[in-house]
Amino acid sequence: MNLEFGKVTLVIIFMLVPIVGIVLGMRAPSLRSKIPLIVAFFAGLIPIVSLYVPKRFLSGDTGMSPRLDQWLIIVAGFALLLGITNVIQNSTRKIVRRTPGWPYAAVLLSGLYLMSAFALYGWWTGDGIGIRPDGSSTPFNWVYVAIFQPLQATIFALLAFFIASAAFRAFRARNTEASILLVAAAIVMSGRVPLLEFLAFPFPFLHESAANASQFMGRATEWIMDVPNGAAQSGIIIGAALGAGSMAIRVILGIERGYLGLGKSE
Repeated sequence: MNLEFGKVTLVIIFMLVPIVGIVLGMRAPSLRSKIPLIVAFFAGLIPIVSLYVPKRFLSGDTGMSPRLDQWLIIVAGFALLLGITNVIQNSTRKIVRRTPGWPYAAVLLSGLYLMSAFALYGWWTGDGIGIRPDGSSTPFNWVYVAIFQPLQATIFALLAFFIASAAFRAFRARNTEASILLVAAAIVMSGRVPLLEFLAFPFPFLHESAANASQFMGRATEWIMDVPNGAAQSGIIIGAALGAGSMAIRVILGIERGYLGLGKSE
């Protein structure tokens, strides 16, 4: 029998060890947090080691790291199912208890059940959830196009007004930083749209000057977006990456245990 070392190791760590942990946890409740910490440790350590140890059983096409990525996709599918179950339970509880906002929960559940029923209908008839071969829409696709997309467009349209309101408050030149933001925003907006040509349209003798000014504004806009804005975005991305890395290290080492859902004594 030809058994791959990486496959056998993953089976032992992520299948047999959790089963043993469940049995031990039932007999000794204090051990319930130990096995998940071991699984989280190896789940975080294997991809990191595979980046620096070029061994086939670690980073090959059928190695531990690619196979673990495939398993994590399966786990994410079960996590999605768990999230849907949680949404149904919380929404049902709101409706039964008539807590504030329960009509929204009723609409949410109605949409969830309706779209699920249409998806099952498409699977049962073989039409799927998109367009039928004759060009007609399935019930799932019709609800998506006729109801969901207009609602989504409405939300984004309202969001534009909130952004404009926030920009109006942020662009007030109350201090030095706000003044710099106001000037930069004015330059960027002038460089993105032909505002100067529009203003100079009634005056033919200003057309050439307006075009040159617009080109200058365009170059200034590109410089602002590439240099100051690019540097700020790089700093934010680096900070987020460092934060994610530190959180990953805390989870791998067992320092962060909030994902276990256990009490403080456990």
